[in-house]
Amino acid sequence: MELTSAHWIYLIGIAVIIAVMVYRKNVVVPAVAATFLTAWAFTGNLATGLSSVFNASLTAASELFSIFLIIALVTALLGSLKAMGADKRMVMPFQKTMRNGTTAFFVIFGVTYMISLFFWPTPAVPLIGAILLPAAIRAGLPAMAGAMAIAIAGQGMALSSDYIIQVAPGLSAVAAGVDTGVVADRALVLSLITGGVAITIAFFRIRSQISKPDPTLLEQWEQTVVTGEDVHVEERSTVGGGGGTDHPVAVSASGRAGAPLLSYDEADDGLGEPVKRARVFAAMVPLVFVAVVGYMILGKFTDLVPETSGGDAAGLVGGTAALLLLVATATLDGKNCLETCATHVVDGLVFAFKAMGVVIPIAGFFFIGNSDFAGRIMGLEEGEVAPGFLFDLVSSVDHVIPEAPLFMGLGILLIGMATGLDGSGFSGLPLTGSLSGALGPASGVDPETLAAIGQMGAIWTGGGTLIAWSSLLAVAGFARVPVLDLVRNLFLPVVAGLLTATVVAVIIF
Repeated sequence: MELTSAHWIYLIGIAVIIAVMVYRKNVVVPAVAATFLTAWAFTGNLATGLSSVFNASLTAASELFSIFLIIALVTALLGSLKAMGADKRMVMPFQKTMRNGTTAFFVIFGVTYMISLFFWPTPAVPLIGAILLPAAIRAGLPAMAGAMAIAIAGQGMALSSDYIIQVAPGLSAVAAGVDTGVVADRALVLSLITGGVAITIAFFRIRSQISKPDPTLLEQWEQTVVTGEDVHVEERSTVGGGGGTDHPVAVSASGRAGAPLLSYDEADDGLGEPVKRARVFAAMVPLVFVAVVGYMILGKFTDLVPETSGGDAAGLVGGTAALLLLVATATLDGKNCLETCATHVVDGLVFAFKAMGVVIPIAGFFFIGNSDFAGRIMGLEEGEVAPGFLFDLVSSVDHVIPEAPLFMGLGILLIGMATGLDGSGFSGLPLTGSLSGALGPASGVDPETLAAIGQMGAIWTGGGTLIAWSSLLAVAGFARVPVLDLVRNLFLPVVAGLLTATVVAVIIF
């Protein structure tokens, strides 16, 4: 198709959005403006341009609402668990395994990964910071090492794959026009490679700083005051999952972010029932989700059960979370469960739209560049050929695009890392997904692989490991370490992991 003024406006819109992200500004305004100008230029009708702004967001919302719903349900479940104290009980048993600094390092890494995989990193940071991190410090682990383990496992490794909730692979796949399940599988592999390389390098860099177990280490850490600019941590009044989009209650890093080891039996008032209830749900919820994952794995690798992937997998997780929410609220609140359950769901929906709502107009702009959605957005008549602005632009220069998979993989990785500079991690996924769908055929690389690579770059950067203005601030605050020092310590391990994963991806996929 011959390039028109609308194509060039669309290209300029992409360039402006990338530039705005690099400068750490919100890209909603340029995305909306570019959508309006692109549609107006293509149709020549001002009214169509105006309506396309609404239609683009509506189309994006309809395509992505399942993502918002699963975030809401998982967030609601976590709210009910917190109400009964079961969230903290899920991690308390791991205190006993921290007999030395080395063990503590890997226990914190593993527990943070598992919590973040099922609930996102938001609850992991305060849970680990309040319950496991003090025990780790007492066991001889430096605070910086604990912060690195939390960031790599949660904000990086778990969030970048998002394999259980599948928000990130869903955004990438929809924008690329490919299957969510394939993107999720490849993102999981790449996240494990990146995380494995990063945590190995991090451990060997801090190993010499590990001390012998000593209670005075905990006392010294609790009295730590971060010099220079005060670090603040936010902890949501509404509990929930969230990655780089988190804007978690301000707690000074020089305050008592790391609370003393807790004993919930002491808060029982002699009744016994609250503690028993919390213990049951602390064990039951993780086991149920593990069973769900086992069911999905059986479906993927055997014929014993039907395969569940993409939207089916998200629905299975969301439905499980909803039923657990009902049981938890009924057990905790009895006859008042109808009201409290609804309140948790509303809180979850509010959190979902606060955390991810900004993605809708951004995704709408990239959807108008896809021929599958452009006709619907611009209200084209049946029979009219819908333009694929992004595909047309790539096709016009495909003869100069080097057919080098590694070159293309590294290019998408860098674009993903650039989009992550805004501190979100998710807002750049419509861009990396759209580029992957358009550039994949021209470069000889599967679009699913490129989408997963772009997802790694965006979320490891913006989700909270490589920039100080992301949710990494929460990790630094609870660990009581300067956030810029944490970024400097994470840079080499994380970048080495991302480069290794990209090379492996273009070789094996």
